[in-house]
Amino acid sequence: MEQKVLETSRAFWNALEKADVKGMEAICDPSVVFVHIGVTCGLEEEMRCFTEKIFVPTDITIRSSQARVYGETAVVINDLDYGLLLGGNPTTHHFAVTEVYIHQPDDSWKQVQLSFTALVY
Repeated sequence: MEQKVLETSRAFWNALEKADVKGMEAICDPSVVFVHIGVTCGLEEEMRCFTEKIFVPTDITIRSSQARVYGETAVVINDLDYGLLLGGNPTTHHFAVTEVYIHQPDDSWKQVQLSFTALVY
């Protein structure tokens, strides 16, 4: 099960790097919550940031990924560098990103929580 969750997480990050809103939405539960530095929002607001080019990803480098499954819930922690344009300015941040997924009857996983934690190492 851990491998399937990691594949789902990787698909999410591939879609995010391409600003593929439909790809991200396909992986997210409609009630998903995104926690960023300075803002917490739902799916609609998060996707609006990509469609309006508030977030313009330039490069995502995943250093490591780890998944743990607890029954019908899985937690993925990715250590990554996230490059994006914010207000036209290039930025790169080192994050630990915690993703929470719930198992679906069709054996897929849906993301219900994504939280960024800035790392300084």
